[in-house]
Amino acid sequence: MKYKQRKKALILLADGTIFHGKSIGKDGSAFGEVCFNTGTTGYQEIFTDPSYYGQLMVTTNAHIGNYGTKEIESESEDVKIAGLICKNFSFNYSRPAADASLEEFFDKHNTLAIADVDTRALVSYIRDNGAMNAVITTEIDKLETLKQQLAELPSMKGLELASKVSTKEPYFVGNENATYKIAALDIGIKKNILRNLVSRDAYVKVFPYNAKFEELEAFNPDGYFLSNGPGDPEPLVDAINLAKEIIAKNKPLFGICLGHQVIALANGISTYKMHNGHRGINHPVKNLITGKGEITSQNHGFAINREETEANSNVEITHVHLNDDTVAGIKIKDKNCFSVQYHPEASPGPNDSLYLFDQFLHNIKNK
Repeated sequence: MKYKQRKKALILLADGTIFHGKSIGKDGSAFGEVCFNTGTTGYQEIFTDPSYYGQLMVTTNAHIGNYGTKEIESESEDVKIAGLICKNFSFNYSRPAADASLEEFFDKHNTLAIADVDTRALVSYIRDNGAMNAVITTEIDKLETLKQQLAELPSMKGLELASKVSTKEPYFVGNENATYKIAALDIGIKKNILRNLVSRDAYVKVFPYNAKFEELEAFNPDGYFLSNGPGDPEPLVDAINLAKEIIAKNKPLFGICLGHQVIALANGISTYKMHNGHRGINHPVKNLITGKGEITSQNHGFAINREETEANSNVEITHVHLNDDTVAGIKIKDKNCFSVQYHPEASPGPNDSLYLFDQFLHNIKNK
């Protein structure tokens, strides 16, 4: 490989702390909330996941880019992270099936990334001090200006981002002659969720984040789905009201991640911003109904209030996160509605959670 002279770069955190690195190519600055993902594989899926919109991603795995990228492995049409922070960036890749290198992928999507960062120290700092806003930059001579811009960046708390990633117009996925019809609200939906629904003989119509119940109902669906997505769930008034109407009419409803939080809010349960969230592919969850453990993929910076969930006589906790006892799943006792705070469509090895899609279709069939 030809040697490349790479520019110095740095990460400036909102509290003034600085970590140093080098640019992988693109110059400039990128702002967002800094967070970390502990997955050893799946970096392309992470970078294109709409749930990460507006975030600077720190990857804890030492090598990023070593197996390149493949077009069909993207979870959306473009890169959704604000920028990448990593230790070792692989400019070359070894997978024959790959379409391009990660460098080429980032160039195509105009994404800023910096490498040669002490990510162990950075992640340790975030664990202790919490996720916060930051900027990654090659413009190291403009620190004072960057500090001022960073101070003006809004906090993720209270930030509505679903409208930034949602489809502008409804669209269809699957075979129109399929057995089941599902109306899906796109508040940041991943492609593999749609693949899992279609593979179970469902025809899906995907609606924008602010669609009304009447619009979804006009499709005459057998079931309703609320997707994952970025940002704070509390500002999603339209989605919350939609969930209330679906639940009130006792229609089959399934929510994942942000959709799970929206369902909780529709039932009077509040949400809160976590210290640094859950982001990785090996999070342990216990199914309280079956008593079985599940290894899950997770990506969320907000969670629902456990005390309020336990106090709500209409809601049952079905899953808990075994690391911190946060609520990982609920169901509405007298309604055809359930949700989880993790990603059953994301299976880096174990397929422990795929049954949730089967459960949703089972609920539809019984209805």
